[in-house]
Amino acid sequence: MDSAEADRLQKQMSATDWLVDIVIFAGAFGFALLQLTLSVNLIVPDDFTRRLLGIRIVTPTAMAILATLASCLPLIVRRRFPCASFALCYGLWLIFEWGLSTSMLSLIAVLVSLFTLALTSGRNYTLIASIIAIAGVLAEPLIGVSSTLTSLLMLQNSALIAAVAFAGYSLHTSAKLAASAQAQADEEMKLRQSEALRANEALRAREAEASRRLEEERVRIAREVHDITGHSLSAVNVQASVAERLIDANPSAAKEALSNIRSVSAGALDELRQVVGMLRENDGADTQPLFGLGDMSQLVDYLESAGMDCELHEQISSDVHVSAYVGTALFGIAREAATNVVRHSGASKVCIRVVVKVDYAEVSVSDDGCGIPDRADEGHGIEGMRERARALGGTFNISEGHEGGLSVCARIPLSQKVAS
Repeated sequence: MDSAEADRLQKQMSATDWLVDIVIFAGAFGFALLQLTLSVNLIVPDDFTRRLLGIRIVTPTAMAILATLASCLPLIVRRRFPCASFALCYGLWLIFEWGLSTSMLSLIAVLVSLFTLALTSGRNYTLIASIIAIAGVLAEPLIGVSSTLTSLLMLQNSALIAAVAFAGYSLHTSAKLAASAQAQADEEMKLRQSEALRANEALRAREAEASRRLEEERVRIAREVHDITGHSLSAVNVQASVAERLIDANPSAAKEALSNIRSVSAGALDELRQVVGMLRENDGADTQPLFGLGDMSQLVDYLESAGMDCELHEQISSDVHVSAYVGTALFGIAREAATNVVRHSGASKVCIRVVVKVDYAEVSVSDDGCGIPDRADEGHGIEGMRERARALGGTFNISEGHEGGLSVCARIPLSQKVAS
């Protein structure tokens, strides 16, 4: 038996295990006595025939009982010491069988110990023990009295030894395969759990990075808006005070002050629009021209110049005012979506829809291309579009169409509505 198996049995042998082994010993001993008493009487009931066959002992004597007890006693430690248990059971059985010349001592103790040895040990141990046991059974007629019944018992015992050894080793192999499969399954489960943990950590890291970048962008924009509004409102306040003092005494000077107010406020609005238009730009980058929902035709020209058929559908309520920053954000999302279409989709047709209703403004870009590109996660285009929409309290969705292609849709709520 392997040392690892011996250590396992030694650690796992409890009081219940010992009790079970004692019960098995008692059962084997009782069965051996019953076989010793009844087997020959049932098979050969005539005393003359028994003597003719060379059977000298029919009823169990004290010596036969002690021999049976001695051969069964090592079964108590069969699981703790399987090799020693088999050697003792087999050796005592062989000594008493040959010494008493009965040919009728039960082989049950040898079979039980051999089964335990085959179940707990490897193939080599099982094969050696089986060969030794069968050799002793086959050599019995050479030592004792040879008879027809002895030959039949010899063949029977040899077959039983081979069958028990095969059964024990088969169960041993099955148990090893089951343990190996369970270990492999546990290893695969640990691997999947580790991969899932790494994926979750990577996802949390990406989300944390996106949140950090978005927060930094918001802080930067808030700082710039503060500087713009603080400077502009201070200038407006000064000019308004001048206009108030000079409105009666010097109307021309008051008019000039009001003109300055209009100029300063217009410049401030332009600067604010540029700040909103740079949501995805790096610090220190040059300001870009301000684009809005009215400039979607530029995207149509861009897509058509790339060899695509492009349609623009606009559904805009005339009595709804769209703030400049909302229009700039939606145009930026549409521009990024159009860029992705040209770079990745392989589409031939593109449709841009602009919807402006009382409570929201929406832009969508749909194509008939290959869908979401495999390398979409490598850049920040999709995440940038999503951040643009969410920064203004809106929603962003990207999905594949029923017949292929990709659809990008952004919707931003309108907080200011002015009726005509």
